[in-house]
This record gives sequence, structure tokens and C-alpha cells, in this order.
Amino acid sequence: MAAGLSAAAQTQTPSTPQAPEPAAPAASPKPWRVGPMAVTGFVDGYYSYNHNNPTEADNGKMNDYYNFNQDANQPGLSAAKLTLNHDPGLLGARIDLIYGRTNRLVNAPRQLEYVEQAYISTKPPKWKGAELDLGKFVTSAGAEVIEAKDNWNYSRSLLFAWAIPYYHFGLRSAIPVSKTETIGVQLVNGWNNITESTGGVTVGLTSALVKPKYTWNVNVYTGPEDTSGQNAFRNLFDTTVLLTPNPKFNAYVNFDYGENRDSKSHGAGDDTVSRWDGLAFAAHEQLTTTQAVAGRIEVFDDMDGFSTGTPQTLKEFTGTYEHKFKHGFLSRLEYRHDWSDAPTFHKENGMTDSQDTVSAGIILVLAPGQ
Repeated sequence: MAAGLSAAAQTQTPSTPQAPEPAAPAASPKPWRVGPMAVTGFVDGYYSYNHNNPTEADNGKMNDYYNFNQDANQPGLSAAKLTLNHDPGLLGARIDLIYGRTNRLVNAPRQLEYVEQAYISTKPPKWKGAELDLGKFVTSAGAEVIEAKDNWNYSRSLLFAWAIPYYHFGLRSAIPVSKTETIGVQLVNGWNNITESTGGVTVGLTSALVKPKYTWNVNVYTGPEDTSGQNAFRNLFDTTVLLTPNPKFNAYVNFDYGENRDSKSHGAGDDTVSRWDGLAFAAHEQLTTTQAVAGRIEVFDDMDGFSTGTPQTLKEFTGTYEHKFKHGFLSRLEYRHDWSDAPTFHKENGMTDSQDTVSAGIILVLAPGQ
């Protein structure tokens, strides 16, 4: 969120007392560097209590339908991350090394499993702000990101976990077309793939419209996925409206619609199409410089069971309290209630249609000035 400040100039007369000189702004801390690369990182750990008390025999002792803080009734390491970044001019580069439950869920074995992102960039001055990236990068879709510290809640939403991809491998562009809008085209190897087995390219189209009181993002991905043949397409439409009415209060609305068209039956007049959609609303209030609260409510309709494995409608509500300590420590305390129209949540010695969890996360941010 960008906040604009304005000041009215007044003509001083000899009889008017002179205002004191404004204090010089504090200098930004110099980044830590390894050669030309700026270095940052974080360590993210948590404890999550699940009222259903799932056991190892039930589902591996996990919170159902979570992703990065899945471990139930036990401490867990969500992620330890190290970032090396050189902002692009004629040439730039970024690599994010990650370890913990996060990297095991995002990356398949032998798919750069300890690398969240790794790409080179170019942004020549003559291109007027346009940028090209080549390599592995996180998806443009969604209202949230992989790193908990950069979201409002500690756990990620159902839409983030089940409706959209995590990352892509290929080429992406970002092209400013006005003072407020940037568009982009991506040519990538499908969803969550370094190499694509279907032999086709997924196309991504992106748009970001940034206004003083809101930001509107639209992302479309379409391309072959899962089955052989160019007609086996997976499509995704994702849009988020971020509301920024004042410096302390923000909110967003996120909508996703996806479909996976199986071409195995092409020619027989019987295409198989799996569909899913979802809607999420979240709000964040900065109470003080160190304290904030956030809430999120959403519904995810996996109507054909393509994402979760069961045809169902999932819903969840999350409430989060955040406190920032000195020396880069960020803490979150979160209550979450998930429920479904099908009994798909594991409970000790059985199944049920809901789940209640309380999670406490602590994140140490490693960066200058923290």
C-alpha cells in the first residue's frame, strides 16, 4: 500500500516565527551482501493444536486441508529461507533457497526441491520499466503468498492451497502500459513443473491496476496439463481486489474458477471436465505499530473432487492476532474453523465434517534493520 502525503506551502513574513527545520529522514539500513547479491532470510516455526486429535494412523497426524502448517498437536518447522537478490538493470538475478515442510509440499522430488525461486532478469533503462524473467518463479495467481510473514493470517487459505498453482518454470514479462497498470505474458511449463510431460506450453496473462484506494489483479492461465495430447487443457481465472481505504485498514476479495478438461475421450463425444471455484474475503486492521488483527472467511467448491479428492464444498473462518517484537521476531496466534458438507476431516478413530485448530507461529526475519 502506498500512502500519499501533501503539504500546503505558506508565504512567510518577517513577523512570522520560523518553523524549525524538519528532521532528516533516517537512512535506510544498508543491505547485507555476498558480492553483488543482497541477502535476507527468515525462520518460521509453529505449534498447532487440533481438537479432532488426528493420529499417525489416521492421516499422518496432520491438519486436514492445510498446507504449510499441517503438523497437528506437535511443533513443526514451516520453512527456513535464504534469499539472494540482485535487482535487475541490464541484468539481475534472484534465488530463494527453502527448507522445511513448505519445500516438501511445493516441490516434487528432483524438481529443484530446495529452491522456491531461481531466475535471471533484465530491465534495460530503454524499456521504460518493462522486465523479463527466465527461470523458476512463484505464480502470479492468488491473494496470498508462500511466506506466512507476508500474509495477514498464519495459515494459508483454501483457495491458495487447492485452487491455484504454487510456481511455474519458463518466461514471464511485466510491461507498464500506464502510470497505474502493468500487464504481462508468461510462457511456462504448466503448474508446479520444471519439465512438462504433455509437450505443450501454458500461457499466462496478467494485469495489475494500482490506484490510491484499491488494487485490482487479474490472472489467467491456460494450457495442456496432466494427460497426453494438446487438447487436455487446464484453465484458471483468478482475480483479487485489494481495498486500501486508509493506512490502518485493508481488505480483499479473491475469486477463483478452474477447470481441467481430460481429452482421453476426445473423438467419442464424451469429454470429461472437472471444475472448481471459490470466493474469499479477508480484512486486516493495524491496531498499533506492533499489534494487528486479521480475519478471513471463504468457501471452496470442489464440485468434482479434482483438487481435494472428494466432491465437496469446504468453508473456513480464521481469526489472527499478530504481535511484532524487537530484533525481527514476529508472532501470530490464530483460531481456525473448517467445515464441509461431507465427513472428510480425520478424527481420532473416525471421520467428521469439521475441524477446529489453534496455531501459534513465531517467525524470525533476518534482514538489516529488523
